[in-house]
Amino acid sequence: MKPIPLPKATAHRHKVWLPGALLVCAAVLSLAGARAQEAQQPGATLASPAAEALEVDASLFTVQSFDWFDSQRQRPVPAKLYLPAGKTAVGSVPLVVFSHGIGGSRDGYSYLGRYFAAHGYGSLHVQHVGSDRRLWLGNPFALPTRLSDAAQDSEALNRVQDLRYALDTMLAAPAGALFDARRIVAAGHSYGANTTMLIAGAQVEQQGQKVSLRDPRISAAILISAPPFYGMGDPNKILSSIDVPTLHITATEDVIQIPGYVSGLQDRMDIFNATSSERAVPKVLAVFKDGSHSIFTDRAGTGGLTLNPKVKIATRQLALAFLNGIPASNYRAMDAWPLSNASLVARFEKLAP
Repeated sequence: MKPIPLPKATAHRHKVWLPGALLVCAAVLSLAGARAQEAQQPGATLASPAAEALEVDASLFTVQSFDWFDSQRQRPVPAKLYLPAGKTAVGSVPLVVFSHGIGGSRDGYSYLGRYFAAHGYGSLHVQHVGSDRRLWLGNPFALPTRLSDAAQDSEALNRVQDLRYALDTMLAAPAGALFDARRIVAAGHSYGANTTMLIAGAQVEQQGQKVSLRDPRISAAILISAPPFYGMGDPNKILSSIDVPTLHITATEDVIQIPGYVSGLQDRMDIFNATSSERAVPKVLAVFKDGSHSIFTDRAGTGGLTLNPKVKIATRQLALAFLNGIPASNYRAMDAWPLSNASLVARFEKLAP
């Protein structure tokens, strides 16, 4: 499909003195969003925003919370699982493993978890205790230091290990027999998108050595508002090794900024272009008009009171079309998506081998 034209980017990149600065800024901009809970609302069909409500019928899904503890790392790994309601056959339920942005929790992005479960998917939302909502607690003057610590390499590594541990634990539990091990998808927003890229096969360099945290169980990835790996070199070298299908979602005003530094839409575009750049792997890009960086969280007002629910509805519709279409190489629903959401979409691009 021919890409829908992209408006001129409104943000420019400047020199960064701290590799984690992007993530720290994202946290500051979305502090209220990380605390806020979305009003409960669900979906119906993969149609258009006008034909679907944000609220999901509570009878279509179940929710269970876990307080797991990784004894090897001495680190709690809280999680929340959304499951389709009713009886399901063994090995029949695909699973999405979701990583939140900095300052978030397992309770976030519930508009996605409920929707996925109502449409036959498990959605396991993992909480990263080193970069979760606890950052907002304590002395407010020490917040920049806490945010900086949360953006360090050690926490980035721990976040990937959190996902792996949660996946191991979930699959080993009695409910684990429900899941289709061939259809496990990693997903995340902001810092969580970085975590998702790492577990999906991004390769970073440390002390002159390439480091891969790829989990072979991951069959696809959903990247929402993905910030670059600043300070880590050429994104093509980092992301070209990703060998699973990817869905990239952003907005023209998906901007993060601090004094002397701006990260905007072009960074998300660079990630899309670099991902799987040396491999024949399907990838999809959706850019919403306007919006904001935190419009993709559970927060109800960011990006505009009218636009916010429409973007959420369209986001989960596209994610579902991606989840359903990629395994069977059936792209009809994805091809139809930008047409039914034309008033919201600035650009749509689908690259399929």
